[in-house]
Amino acid sequence: MQWKFRGRGWQWSTIWLFFLIAIGGLWFPVLGYLMLGMMLMIPVLAYWRGRYWCGNLCPRGAFLDIVLYNFSPRRPFPRAFTQKRWRWGIFAFIMTVFAIRLYAVWGNWLAVGGLFVNMCVVTSIVAIALGLLFNQRTWCAICPMGTLQESLGKLGSKTASKHS
Repeated sequence: MQWKFRGRGWQWSTIWLFFLIAIGGLWFPVLGYLMLGMMLMIPVLAYWRGRYWCGNLCPRGAFLDIVLYNFSPRRPFPRAFTQKRWRWGIFAFIMTVFAIRLYAVWGNWLAVGGLFVNMCVVTSIVAIALGLLFNQRTWCAICPMGTLQESLGKLGSKTASKHS
């Protein structure tokens, strides 16, 4: 197998965050708070730039583009993944599981950081499995943060056009 080194320059600079959180966070759960920071930054950026984060700044997306690309069969993913109902269902499921687990560990700040790390690891395993079945960016079609970004981006563009 011949490796292709892909990715834009800024993707190479963000990919280390993926490894830092997903691997380093297993030993240092406080690193999970980096994920919280990103999750808070994404909606703010999305309002003005839509899914800009996904294609340019997402550390997992960089990993998928740069590393998983070399192992992906690059097949189309199921059309259901693009349906709003499916995507919002995934969003609701993941956020519900997260909220229940957050409630269970609330007050233990190390465990809260570990919960963010765990969420990163579990969703990354799903992302890798989907990338090995279809194409490297299949996860991105159903990513809860991508779904949120898309909606906020549409809201932001509607608000901007009303004030023009």
